[in-house]
Amino acid sequence: MTDGKSTAGAQESLADRISMQRHGDHVVVIRFNRPDKKNAFHSSMMIELGRLLAELEEDHSVRCVVLTGGESCFAAGADIKEMITFGAAVVANSPARVAAWKSIENFAKPLIAAVNGLAFGAGCELALLCDFIIAGSNASFCQPEIKIGGMPGDGGSQRLPRKLPANVAAYLLLTGDPIGAQQAMQLGLVVEMCEPDQTIDRAIAIANSIAERAPAAARAVKACIANAVGATPENGLVFERNAINALSETADSKEGMRAFLEKRPPQFTGR
Repeated sequence: MTDGKSTAGAQESLADRISMQRHGDHVVVIRFNRPDKKNAFHSSMMIELGRLLAELEEDHSVRCVVLTGGESCFAAGADIKEMITFGAAVVANSPARVAAWKSIENFAKPLIAAVNGLAFGAGCELALLCDFIIAGSNASFCQPEIKIGGMPGDGGSQRLPRKLPANVAAYLLLTGDPIGAQQAMQLGLVVEMCEPDQTIDRAIAIANSIAERAPAAARAVKACIANAVGATPENGLVFERNAINALSETADSKEGMRAFLEKRPPQFTGR
């Protein structure tokens, strides 16, 4: 990472919690491995993920990538401790972190999320960035930030309304309540559901099927879809970052994160 003045969490690196494994000639699986924190994304993990995808972008033998956290948990969200230490706005706007999310968003090759267990907060936002989601029956999806006085800071407010009807996205963003895999599939957020011990294998099988197609055609199709649905909403993301900057300065936002770490209900005052 860059220096501590510009990048939150510079004193700590959890890049080794992101691993990469090839499956056959053309498929790569990237796995998050921070089970003690339910794969909560420290900035260094996002930066490493962005770095790996940038590397795979240049590897012409790689045609499809699967992201997963394993059989029990995809990712429970961002690292709240890091946000309290450095400030939510500082973390969300860290140049290296923003660049990492941009690298993930701009990945030109097919990207599949294999989701078991929690896909909350930044975990849900990452799944939304993938081209589609294969989910285990134990999966659940949530943008819970509002419950601790916050809001999505990695694109959730922009991507949920592009994946789901606006009223459904509003319900999820304003209540902060989760939906299970079955409901997520009914809504179209998930394209296929299977048993948790089969989720990753199923995603790899689909990735291998995609890898049999012409790589240039797959990239062209993905680019056309992005253009059709506005998958790179630059103005919306800038608006979201400005909103989280202002929100992070409120007393309720600070109280919400403290309450989360102290495992107590937050006491919001409207300030």
